[in-house]
Amino acid sequence: MNIFVAGLSYNVKEEELREQFEKIGSVATVKIITDKFTGRSKGFGFVDMPDDEQAQRAIDQLNGVEMQGRALVVNKSEERKPREDNNRGGGGGGYKRRENRY
Repeated sequence: MNIFVAGLSYNVKEEELREQFEKIGSVATVKIITDKFTGRSKGFGFVDMPDDEQAQRAIDQLNGVEMQGRALVVNKSEERKPREDNNRGGGGGGYKRRENRY
């Protein structure tokens, strides 16, 4: 089960988060999301636990637990929904792209 973890201190390392979840069960992967420009943590991440029972126990036991002075928010990760276009140019092209005007 993929687990969403928010409320992380910007100083928490992936290994520390792994240790917290391994107290409850087996952990396959841990990924703290970082800003692509600064490399700084965004304060959330994902933990994948192969055993669904252990994963649910981790959610129940760790949600609200304080880690480095911040309360964790721990939930089952929802499937990422595709983004809507919202008229943001979504057809490709470039800056000041010209259509066939002639």
